[in-house]
Amino acid sequence: MRTGTLNLPLTYNQIIGLVRQLPVAEKIRLGQEIAKETLDVRLTRLLGLFKTNELSEEIISKEVELVRAELYAKKRKRK
Repeated sequence: MRTGTLNLPLTYNQIIGLVRQLPVAEKIRLGQEIAKETLDVRLTRLLGLFKTNELSEEIISKEVELVRAELYAKKRKRK
């Protein structure tokens, strides 16, 4: 299969018509590619929501160490 970039002015309905002509296996591959791209966009948006200048690497590291210490203490109590 040839790969490359084409820039065709197609409408949504034209694209749907083309997709309907694809064999099932190709439709599945196309769906997987669209899902990957959509996931990337959604993840980027989600990461943007959590972006803040209020947290430093030092604050995050301290919090991680506190949680680790708590988990370690709980684990030792069970033994």
